[in-house]
This record gives sequence, structure tokens and C-alpha cells, in this order.
Amino acid sequence: MTLRDCLAQRKLRRIRPDPLKARKSLEAASAKLKKAKELLADEHYDATLLYAYTSMFSSGRALLYKDGIQEKSHYCLARYLEERYVKRGKLNPKIITFLDSFREERHAIMYGFEEVEIRREEAEEAISVAEEFLGRAKELVGKRTR
Repeated sequence: MTLRDCLAQRKLRRIRPDPLKARKSLEAASAKLKKAKELLADEHYDATLLYAYTSMFSSGRALLYKDGIQEKSHYCLARYLEERYVKRGKLNPKIITFLDSFREERHAIMYGFEEVEIRREEAEEAISVAEEFLGRAKELVGKRTR
């Protein structure tokens, strides 16, 4: 599915840019990242990944709110970021790679029938990428132009 498909199927839709929701989404990203770090310290690696992913999702959603886009799909959020931010050199492509990977792992953890084993190194990497994304999202939300 492409960005165009996401828009056509209304999994992404245009709204008025909402700086308040963008800031609130960044606050949520920060809170989820803090919780991920606490879970890592307690050696709850699957939950660490879930919270780090949620932080990344909230960072991405902040950029969408800034741009006037409402999401109804985690997958489409990533396609939007890829098209509008990565291809324009405003976001590191590895962020989208990890966002997609962690989205799939999140799905397996939450909805799968088998236990998903998350190693400490993977949980630490999730936190690292979430921190990078949050920092970059804060910079981008602070700018007035796309």
C-alpha cells in the first residue's frame, strides 16, 4: 500500500494543522519513552519494546498533526513519514525501518499465539531509536514550515 492508497482509503486524512495536538503527542512520546526505560531497568524487554514503539508512534503522530494529517493506521503513518520526511532528508531512514519492524513485533507480542522473545539488546536499541526520533520530532514540530 502506498501513501496515495492510504489517503484514498482515508487511513490518512487531511485536517487543519493542530500545533496543540502535535505538542501533546510529543509529551505522550516522552512519557512512553520514560516508561520504556523503567521497564528496561526491570528487565521487562517485551514491554520495553511496546513502550518504545508507542513513543515512536506518538513522535510520528506529532509530525502528522503539525502537517494537518489524521492517521487511522500505524502502517500508513510510517508511509507518510517516509514520503514526506525521509525522502526530503528531514528524517533518518533507519527510523522508519525500525518503526516498521517494531510495529510488526508489537503486533506479534499483543496479538500472536506464540511467545515473542525480546533480547535486552533489542530493547535497548528500541529505546535508542525512540530517543533519536523524539529529539528530531521536537525539532521538526518547532519549525513552522514543512
